[in-house]
Formats: sequence, C-alpha cells, structure tokens
Amino acid sequence: MEKAKRPRVLLADDHRIVTEGLKSLLEPEFDLVEVVEDGHALIEAARKHKPDIIIADISMPKLTGIAALIELKKEDPDVRVVILTMHKEVSYARRALAAGASGYVLKHSAPFELLDAIRMAMEGETYISPRIAGGVIQDVRNGREAKDDTVSSITPRQREILQLLAEGMSAKEVGAVLEITARTVEFHKYQMMETLGIRTSAELIVFAIKHGIVSI
Repeated sequence: MEKAKRPRVLLADDHRIVTEGLKSLLEPEFDLVEVVEDGHALIEAARKHKPDIIIADISMPKLTGIAALIELKKEDPDVRVVILTMHKEVSYARRALAAGASGYVLKHSAPFELLDAIRMAMEGETYISPRIAGGVIQDVRNGREAKDDTVSSITPRQREILQLLAEGMSAKEVGAVLEITARTVEFHKYQMMETLGIRTSAELIVFAIKHGIVSI
C-alpha cells in the first residue's frame, strides 16, 4: 500500500530559537519544505515549493507577514497561511483575517493550538486563538471590520518602503534593498504622506507602528 503523503509546510520566522522549536513540533506530522526569515524570502519560497500550508510571523524584516500574505493571495487565492505571532491585539488579528489568513495563533499558546490551526486550515476552516477570539467576534458585531482601513490606501510597494524606513533605513539603503533609486524611494514616501494626510516623516513612522507595518 502506498504511503499517504504528508502535508508540506513552509515556515517563515526570523527568530531561530522559535523555528527550532517549531521544527520539533511539526516534523512528526508534516514535511517542512523550508524555513525562511523575511517576507521577501517567504514569497519566493512559496512560489518555489507550492506548500500546502504556510506558517508566518507578522514582524519580519523587509516585508511583514501580513503584507506577504496579501501578495501571495493575489497570485494564488487558495493559498493557506496561518499567522503565528506574539501580537495579541485584536487589530492585528482583524487585519490578518481580512487579508485572508486561515488562522491566527499566539506564540505563547499551547503547542496543540498551532497543530489544530494547521489541520483546520487544511480543511478550509479558520482558527483563531481562544484568548483573542472573543475580541475579534465583538469587533465584527460592532461593525469595525467594515471601517475603512487606511493601510489599504497605499500600494504594496509603498508598504515595503515604509516598513524599511520605519526600521531605520535611509532612502539610499532602502533603494539598495529593493533595487530602486533613492529618488524613487523619496517619491513613494511623499506620495504616501500626501495620500495619508501626514505632514512629517515622524508622523509617517508613527503611522507604520500604529498599523502594524513595523513593530517596536
């Protein structure tokens, strides 16, 4: 009898201690195809491996897990991504689920929660850590998910640039990472400021932190 194929999992997290622990948790039941440490590498690895499930942190270098999820959903609406994060704020969960996440699991939850989330995602269902599920449901009842999300008013490229700027890079350094000119970076920066009604660079950084584009 042919042995059943195990689900293939891609893991994205820039904390190696975390990924080592996750390997031990996942390997008995799943095939771990690759471990990556930033949002850009996540997108490239997803294109390469076409995994059954992606597990991604929110706070990663170059591109957040949510921003990467948005890009992946454009290419493959059926991609299944479980967010595994330390962010227990309901606003992060709401944004992740709105972007199409199949699950939202807190890192300090019991290990079985992540396994449950993966199994539910494989069945086309959505899992939310019980610690924040009530808050998410309350937000839905209050209609907050229908409010305009100002983050959606800037482009994916602008989100990338804003994340890197908020992490302390100069326009020249951002340009080098994204392979564009510093002038192009500045152009996008001022376009964002105009779109968002922001007057200073400091206010732009505050916006990035407040909306989870970068974490502190």
